[in-house]
Amino acid sequence: MSTEKAKVMLVDDHAMLRHGIAMMINLESDMEVVAEAGDGAEALAILKKNTPVDIVLLDVTLKTVSGFEVIKSIHALIPALPTLFLSMHDESVYAERALRAGALGYVMKQESGEILLAAIREVLKGNIYLSSAMQGKLLKRIATGGSEPEQLINKLTPSEFEVLHLIGQGHSSQEIANLLCRSIKTIETHRFNIRVKLNLKDGADLIRYATRWISEEH
Repeated sequence: MSTEKAKVMLVDDHAMLRHGIAMMINLESDMEVVAEAGDGAEALAILKKNTPVDIVLLDVTLKTVSGFEVIKSIHALIPALPTLFLSMHDESVYAERALRAGALGYVMKQESGEILLAAIREVLKGNIYLSSAMQGKLLKRIATGGSEPEQLINKLTPSEFEVLHLIGQGHSSQEIANLLCRSIKTIETHRFNIRVKLNLKDGADLIRYATRWISEEH
């Protein structure tokens, strides 16, 4: 029986959180953290050096670029490398999008360490990991084919999706720019593109739509 530990990479822009998760993982007999990165560019640079990694844990919201985009870049570089999202964002809003981006699972940061470790082990086996509640929700969506609003939202880019979510939570453009480490001009461009793709007439219509969408998702 092999005693080699699974090699984990952590990608999160909060260093203290990364270190805490790394300490927990390194206490396990079957896995260890071999690399840490603060953003997507750093993670890709590590992987390009052929650093042995068996799974990547990453956040949705990272500096300069969305975690969804980072996953696409990772899979372009190493197609078979399993990825698992570990995020503060609500699973009911982001989990389906995470799977569409190519991740094999989604765990919220508020969950226990035992759940995270279980998720890592499932994804390492090639299985998908979601909470039982989210599994039921996704199966219902598949069975019904999804509503027209859901189909329109799927047209949004990862960054536009993040902005829509934050608008629905009541954040202003300046607050969103600060949270995502983007310029106010970039956020306003995203707002415009979201309105066009969702067929919304103005900013007030966008806020109403985003607020209603968030309430329906939860």
